[in-house]
Amino acid sequence: MLNRFTASQSVEIAVGEQSIPIQHYLRQPQRLVNALVDPNRLQRLEADCFRLKMRPLSFMMLTIQPTVDMKVSALANGTVRLRSRGCEIRGIEYINQRFSLNLYGRLAPYKINGITYLRGQADLEVQVEVPYPLSLTPKPIIEATGNGLLKSVLLTIKQRLMHNLLSDYERWTCEVQEQEIATQPNSQVVVGGSSAVSHDSHQPT
Repeated sequence: MLNRFTASQSVEIAVGEQSIPIQHYLRQPQRLVNALVDPNRLQRLEADCFRLKMRPLSFMMLTIQPTVDMKVSALANGTVRLRSRGCEIRGIEYINQRFSLNLYGRLAPYKINGITYLRGQADLEVQVEVPYPLSLTPKPIIEATGNGLLKSVLLTIKQRLMHNLLSDYERWTCEVQEQEIATQPNSQVVVGGSSAVSHDSHQPT
């Protein structure tokens, strides 16, 4: 019998002002995905598509490890959308043929009284045929266990987002500014506590 499990998680974060608006940072899909999940479990397939090897999930007497392909879309206003494109359970063919996963997430900036916030929502759905003898377990117990497992997955992603995103945004802003300074033709070079300005023309001797 096919069982359906669902979970949702929302988040709201106040963003400290940086010299570069966070909308520009949100257009960097690689950095954004790295803030959401463990980079060691991530493979970049295309510019905006990633393959995530999830941590092993224990469901009753089963242990599975889904591999999920995700597409990240960034809109001009800074809104980011994340949607799963496929999923595979490697090593357990019976479950793999009877398993589907759908993940949809959205993160968008907005302002209230001059303060920028990020508001997001993630929805996760799994459909799976539970094998015998687990299928003999009462359906309410199976559903409660499955829903609780998905909720814990989304909660882990939320915690990573709140812990990593703003610090990486600040780090990215500094990196961009350093690159801009390094590429300026007439940059100031500090020597022995004083500033020497380089010029293209030679001073007469």
